[in-house]
Amino acid sequence: MQQVLAALSRLAQTELTITIVGETGTGKDVIAQAIHEHSPRRNGPFVVFDCGAVAANLAESELFGHERGAFTGALATHSGAFERANGGTLFLDEIGELPMDLQPRLLRALENRGVRRVGGTQYRPVDVRVLAATNRDLPAFVKARAFREDLFFRLAAALVPIPALRHRLEDLQLLIPGLLADLGVANTVLTDETLARLAAHSWPGNVRELKNTLASALAFAEGGTVKLEHLRFMPSVSEPRPLDQLILGGKSLESLERVAIVQTLAQQGGNKAQTALSLGISVSTLYEKLKKLGL
Repeated sequence: MQQVLAALSRLAQTELTITIVGETGTGKDVIAQAIHEHSPRRNGPFVVFDCGAVAANLAESELFGHERGAFTGALATHSGAFERANGGTLFLDEIGELPMDLQPRLLRALENRGVRRVGGTQYRPVDVRVLAATNRDLPAFVKARAFREDLFFRLAAALVPIPALRHRLEDLQLLIPGLLADLGVANTVLTDETLARLAAHSWPGNVRELKNTLASALAFAEGGTVKLEHLRFMPSVSEPRPLDQLILGGKSLESLERVAIVQTLAQQGGNKAQTALSLGISVSTLYEKLKKLGL
């Protein structure tokens, strides 16, 4: 982690587009904020645009802005995230969730350093440094044609991986005091047994899970000391049964393929690009199979 922070310290002084890659809960948003605060743009705005939290039909307007009357309900002019970040930093969180039809517009904005509002004709220059973050395997998304290759290479000027907490458990004793301070209980003490139990956990939710676990323990702790019995961990997700333990003999390959596609589509909320990625096939192949199976 010290190597990662040393690299980020140097990158912060540049204008490079940085993409932070890491599992959910590793603190990618905290890293992005720190990059901004240690950059020459520290006195400018820091604007966050969560690509996964904005409805697809609103994403274009929220990112690039819109003119009054551009669509039903557009009663006033609206400045998008790019314009609001002018002179500062725009953080594109969960960039892997950006709708495919918006990716060319984002690429154009990055390359031309300017935007055109929805319903507008005027080109508006913007002075913005872009940071991005994702918990997705973007190269795999590119291969599955769920993410544009040219946009990926534009964002990949500097890819910075953030290690999962389970790969740096020695950092627990450095992280815990800061998290306790964030929770407003900086003087709280953890017993040696408590620390040992925390170090034995796998932390699938990473630093976010650690903070939530501490917050939960504090609700039971008394006298400013967190003991072993105060800890409550998230229930682990049970592993699915291996394929060789399922009763598949005698089933037609077509019926098995149908079940795999239907279940994966349901898991991915009907998103065909992510379904194709999960199945290890291209989106075009998925459409062919859906047509063949009458789905």
